[in-house]
Amino acid sequence: MFYDIVIVGAGPGGIFAAYELVNSDKNLKIAIFEAGHPLDKRKCPIDGDKIKSCINCKTCSIMSGFGGAGAFSDGKYNITNDFGGTLYEHIGREKALELMEYVDAINMKYGGEGTKMYSTAGTAFKKICMQNGLQLLDASVRHLGTDINYKVLENLYNFLKDKVTFYFDTPVEKVAKDVNGYKITAADEEYLCTDCIVSVGRSGSKWVERVCEELDIPTLSNRVDIGVRVELPAVIFSDLTDELYESKIVYRTEKFEDRVRTFCMNPHGIVVNENTNGIITVNGHSYESKDMQTDNTNFALLVSKHFSEPFKDSNGYAESIARLSNMLGGGVMVQRFGDLVRGRRSTKKRIDECVVRPTLKATPGDLSLVLPKRILDGIIEMIYALDKIAPGTANDDTLLYGVEVKFYNMEVAIDENLETKHKGLYVIGDGSGVTHSLSHASAGGVYVARRILGK
Repeated sequence: MFYDIVIVGAGPGGIFAAYELVNSDKNLKIAIFEAGHPLDKRKCPIDGDKIKSCINCKTCSIMSGFGGAGAFSDGKYNITNDFGGTLYEHIGREKALELMEYVDAINMKYGGEGTKMYSTAGTAFKKICMQNGLQLLDASVRHLGTDINYKVLENLYNFLKDKVTFYFDTPVEKVAKDVNGYKITAADEEYLCTDCIVSVGRSGSKWVERVCEELDIPTLSNRVDIGVRVELPAVIFSDLTDELYESKIVYRTEKFEDRVRTFCMNPHGIVVNENTNGIITVNGHSYESKDMQTDNTNFALLVSKHFSEPFKDSNGYAESIARLSNMLGGGVMVQRFGDLVRGRRSTKKRIDECVVRPTLKATPGDLSLVLPKRILDGIIEMIYALDKIAPGTANDDTLLYGVEVKFYNMEVAIDENLETKHKGLYVIGDGSGVTHSLSHASAGGVYVARRILGK
């Protein structure tokens, strides 16, 4: 079967590429292949009652399916070039911000109207952070919430479903060059297309690596983020979250001068499992609806590690740490901060007596047996630094879940059109290693769609 354009992956990059294409040219024949389920079939079996931990589904509904890994995130669209990826290095700073604002307008049109836009502009917290050795990064943040984000995706799917052909539960096995474009192999069938957009997200990192090897596309892999998810009473961070919602704060450690940063802040949210290639790690969600909110706030503390030659497998390094956590804890591990600094493991009794009521059922344990000392020392330093601007962060009962890992895809060699050395083959979104956020991935999808339309 022939298509004008095949999109591999129905995450934000693929969705917004398809939206822009069909919105501009209804005659285009477009197919979207997705390894996961349709949005309404994406259900994690963990119910906290009969099923309390990950059962390693063939396809993780949290990580794959229509909407990608961001479908059940808390729907934060950060409009900034300061973090979330390096899309601006390819398309320019002004164009990147313009496209992120365009994506925001589409989200508002399809169900996000009425949600709040937060901004760090003019905030007094920037000065307070600087006075305490911390850096608050600039951003405008649209918070949809997991519930509203789902509605936006539902409405976008309803717009697209009769205009493009969706192949769900159909992982692409191979992308190969053909005489007039590309040959896509999936479910033992072959499909031809003129242009191919690869947008598979973080969970497709190994697949992208294999495709690049087969097509001789240069890649670079030298970074990974490893850390924990912090959970504490929402009131401790309320001054920051009420004004900014998401505060991206960076700290340079005194001991090793490593960079530690806050990531994915979820006021009144919940801590969740996620499964990446069979490895159980931790993440966080939050909701816009008041009746779904909790008394806790959670956020990640991540230490960025950049490796040099001859080491080439930064994701493999992070995977080995996550597997060690899974081995000791049967999944995600949790520890009180007070137990960590005292050099003792947390027990069920200590967790049960904790002031902070955990929102995820995890195994009490000792994170010092899992995380490398350098990384753990940086996290502890960061917690004490945050305690100066949000007193109570370093309380004994602050909970640390481990491990949280951000697997960065190998950075694929793409040009200013987000196109590989093979004309008509584009790699976008988190699968490219260039973007690491909903807003950057979505903007990249719009950008490539316009490049194709321009041809």
